[in-house]
Amino acid sequence: EQMTTKSDTGYIKDDEDVVEVAEVFAQELLTRASEFEEQGYVSQDLAIRLAERGVFRLCNPKNYGGPGRSPIDYGRLVEALAKYDGSTAWIVFIGITSALSACKLTPEKVTEVLADPRTTTAGVFAPMGRAVACRKGDENGFRLTGQWQWGSGSHNAGFILGGGLLVDDAGELVQLASGGPDLRSFLMPIEDVELLDTWQVAGLKGTGSTDFRVQDVFVPESMTSIPFNITDRSDPIHSFPLFASLGIGIGAMALGLASACMEEFLSMAKEKTPQGSTRSLAMKPATHRRVALATAQLRSARLYFYDAIENAWEVTCQTSEPTVEARTDVRLATTHAVNASVEIIDSLYTLAGGTSVYLRSPIQRHFRDVHVATQHMMVNEATLELVGRIHLGLETNVSHL
Repeated sequence: EQMTTKSDTGYIKDDEDVVEVAEVFAQELLTRASEFEEQGYVSQDLAIRLAERGVFRLCNPKNYGGPGRSPIDYGRLVEALAKYDGSTAWIVFIGITSALSACKLTPEKVTEVLADPRTTTAGVFAPMGRAVACRKGDENGFRLTGQWQWGSGSHNAGFILGGGLLVDDAGELVQLASGGPDLRSFLMPIEDVELLDTWQVAGLKGTGSTDFRVQDVFVPESMTSIPFNITDRSDPIHSFPLFASLGIGIGAMALGLASACMEEFLSMAKEKTPQGSTRSLAMKPATHRRVALATAQLRSARLYFYDAIENAWEVTCQTSEPTVEARTDVRLATTHAVNASVEIIDSLYTLAGGTSVYLRSPIQRHFRDVHVATQHMMVNEATLELVGRIHLGLETNVSHL
């Protein structure tokens, strides 16, 4: 069966604003956010409709079943969704980046995997699996065993990606000619994967980011790829750094949460009169200062974020590979977007007083969600150390940019 065409599935069109696509789901996300939190994952009916709309394949080139939109549109879509539900925005960014990773398979294999427009992908790039080369029938492949954390979107996915290292029959790492390990990404149908009930967390509860594991599962060689190799230069997206793409999703989600928190606070401040006061929260000078600073923080972080992405994308389109400088800027802008969002949400959470501690308050959900996002390796303190070393001219491993 051939992949369904864009016109048949309602895929996002070339001239369509991705923010408007997100707005279609706005009211439903606001209404159902607590449902997703309670059950620990985004309900499948919504995930299917998002898939049918084409959001999970937003950046896939047209010969890989997508509309071929840019990393800038990817960020704008995730940011727009996060204004209504951070968990939904998070699984969309995971779906987009893992679908891009699937594009490292052959076009024929991608067509086979993504034949159904409702099929989504998820996964974890960390090499937590170990694989032994083997043969099954007429196919070369690997026996894969491993367990991965942060399997966001796994409950909704048709295929799961897991990173792993090749080992020999004695369990020793297989070394490449360069002396490094043989790192692969393994794409498996969800039926071969066991989802574990480990996602009991403070925030982003609806992402379903549970552990998953496999034990001696056969993965055909045609369903594996080398995650950081550029094997296809037919479209600039193939050359755009994988780590940058992952970070963009987190930064965009955080900016969306900060924007939503601002809107919620501004509305609430006009109505709330703190205990012991005769004036509304909106009439207090401390509120005026904090709102002004938060506005400046949000707008400046957002401008830097999209400026860095746009520059890196332009360089990629012109040269087929972004410079270290462009990649560094994206990583710094991404981490800064998250840190600025945390400061904004924290300050508004505090200003809101007791109102913000109730589960019914969107502000406390934004607070919990953004603090979970800060723990992701793509935006943690180590990224600042990496960028700082580069700016100081010190010898630095730039492979994680």
